[in-house]
Amino acid sequence: MANMVKDFSQLTPELLSSAGGKGGMLARMYQNGYPVPEGFVVLPSAFQGEKLNNEAWNEILVHLNTIRKNNENALFAVRSSALSEDSAQASFAGEFETVLNVGTDKEIQDAIYAVFRSRQSERVKVYSAVQGIDQSHQIAVVVQLMVPSEISGVLFTADPITGSYASMIGNYVHGLGEQLVSGEANAYDFKLNRPKGKYDGPDAFKKYAHKLYQYAAKLEKELGSPQDIEWAVARGKLYLLQARPITTLISGNLDTYEINESLVSDTIWVNTNVGEAIPDVVTPLTWSIVRDLDIESSTIPGYYLWSGNICGRIYSNIGQRLSAIIAMYGNAKIGLKILSEIFGQMPEGLTIPVYPLSRMDVLKAIVPRAKYYFKKYREISKIMPQHIQKTPDWCRRMREAIKKINTKEELLTLWKNELEPYNTKAWWGLLAGGTNAVVALTLSKKLTKLVGTENANTLLSNLRGDSELASLGPVVGISKVLKGEMSREEYLKQNGHRGPHEFELSIPDPSEDDTWLERQIKEFKESDTDVEELLQKQHTQYEAAWKRFQERFPNKVKWFEKKIAKASEGARVREAARSEFVRVFRVIRAFARKTGELTGIGEDVFFLYIDEVEGLLSGRDAAVKHIPARKENYEKYKALPPFPAVIRGRFNPFEWVKDPNRRMDYYDSRMPIAMASDSEILKGFAGAAGRVEGMVRILTNPEDGEKLQPGEILVATTTNVGWTPLFPRAGAVITDVGAPLSHAAIVARELGIPAVVGCGNATIRLKTGDRVLVDGGQGIVHILE
Repeated sequence: MANMVKDFSQLTPELLSSAGGKGGMLARMYQNGYPVPEGFVVLPSAFQGEKLNNEAWNEILVHLNTIRKNNENALFAVRSSALSEDSAQASFAGEFETVLNVGTDKEIQDAIYAVFRSRQSERVKVYSAVQGIDQSHQIAVVVQLMVPSEISGVLFTADPITGSYASMIGNYVHGLGEQLVSGEANAYDFKLNRPKGKYDGPDAFKKYAHKLYQYAAKLEKELGSPQDIEWAVARGKLYLLQARPITTLISGNLDTYEINESLVSDTIWVNTNVGEAIPDVVTPLTWSIVRDLDIESSTIPGYYLWSGNICGRIYSNIGQRLSAIIAMYGNAKIGLKILSEIFGQMPEGLTIPVYPLSRMDVLKAIVPRAKYYFKKYREISKIMPQHIQKTPDWCRRMREAIKKINTKEELLTLWKNELEPYNTKAWWGLLAGGTNAVVALTLSKKLTKLVGTENANTLLSNLRGDSELASLGPVVGISKVLKGEMSREEYLKQNGHRGPHEFELSIPDPSEDDTWLERQIKEFKESDTDVEELLQKQHTQYEAAWKRFQERFPNKVKWFEKKIAKASEGARVREAARSEFVRVFRVIRAFARKTGELTGIGEDVFFLYIDEVEGLLSGRDAAVKHIPARKENYEKYKALPPFPAVIRGRFNPFEWVKDPNRRMDYYDSRMPIAMASDSEILKGFAGAAGRVEGMVRILTNPEDGEKLQPGEILVATTTNVGWTPLFPRAGAVITDVGAPLSHAAIVARELGIPAVVGCGNATIRLKTGDRVLVDGGQGIVHILE
């Protein structure tokens, strides 16, 4: 019956879990040298039924007398430490019993029983039910020396309402902290402003403020999340009495797939890049695989560029990246400039949220990860051509292998040994290919200075050169099938993995849909679209712009030829790497469906995370019970419209959607919602040059493509390669989300279709039937009527 009562210094890591939230945290802080009043934890094993074991009571007396020796007339606080208490999910502050200022052995024993019995109280049951936590609480009890507080307070290391890290905020009362918790006394407010903890508050606490800031910043870093800290000042010394995660700053519940990472802190989220690639609300399986790949390639631990999840929609967290750049270079403008080129223009007046990163923090975190990143990057860059060439055959072999498998063990082995490693390799290929875009971006900026936006656009409209871009494959391929230059089988072999929903594993791709290709061919015939003619027309415009360039800048001709060759090669590699990554990613769909078949859960497999899928194949099915709740939340997310391209701070889409004046371009939780502009002009990025007047056709997804009449202006929230078969029919393309190097812009340029991308709120400002003039070269849409 050992391990029934342990003082804070004796609680080993393996005993921490049975000491409950409060007991475990106090022991951890005490052992790490924080000023925690001494005490001990009565573990659940000390109780038999409702009574204290005799041996345990004798141990308690030993601990009490040890503390009394060093503290004359010692009084004690007796508090609950439930095993479910103060988790990241819920804080039971005030729900269990607390007994203060007890001195005699009998008083302490009665207090321990009062706290232990409170686990069955009505208020604990109600709170547990609301939080969805098991109501049969196991409980430990903390007995701790009472410090005669002159000042008692709480400190939040981030704002619990906004998630802002700009300052730690706190309040205090004179005397015992119970008055603060119960609201019996008026509290004094104060702030500790970052980055150095400058005190802003009443003089009474001023001399202890910096010490509190140092402890709080250290605890926050050690525990990896914002903390709610209870503290007290007694006899001129500062004590820490408790720390727990700030429960209002959590992303949600993985079990039920209620995930909104914008709730964790005040940062900037952008989906101009990832939102184009992954426009769908993603299922738990898709998200978990993208998150694993994000962790694999992240240079800042705990920071997600490719897999930030806001109610099922994927966003990039650029606020933290900006903070890292500011910490390194001390300059926000540099960071915004770099990120605007990749993620599109940032709204005017955008302020950078404070994130608690110092230059040393960044270097410590990044250096080891950066070494790994560049090592992997170099490895894959060397073998890129072979990788792109080998992947189609590898995918074919894997699909055949999956079809033949009959046992869960075989399937798990194939996943671990073949599919998972190759998927990671293809991801590195995608990242290495993506960096080639920088070449075209740099060239675009130099050309714009020389010849203006429109001519620069035209000069960059021939990146395919003499070969073909993978992103043009689906649209050029249909044209070839129509002319008898390619068989239907060959088309699907080359392009069947590409589609508007290619990154969402639960949705079939064209190769699985027998009618998809026939529908595209029928629509091409009906609209009398000639892709080759469009390409040729654009090539003629390119030739004319090239001739003008040679006449104006004869001494720059060689420079341009060299640069355009490099940019063309970069664009081809980038698009091919993207295509082959998707091909590999779609094999995971076949693996998931086979899992569903072998385990009997069918398509529900897409509502498990990848580690749970592995568990299911190993015979562990505990996660299956969460599937109904996850499906329900997934359907709720799907019923919402797409979210704004840029989100600053905490965002609740269920509230946002009720606002008739909501904007698609920008949401800032700190600003009152502005009315949409009545201006007759929409501004975005110059996606592809040219001026076209026409009627608007708003489409929410490419499956409604038959509604688009030849010559109409296609307006969508975002477009990806799955939309490109519609492009030749469109007079022009306008998107809410996008940047000059987005796939929509590249394909539109190659086809010579004017495009304005990243307008922000075109789908709200315009409606089907409106007449507009699209000026793709200037990035402007004139609303005519």
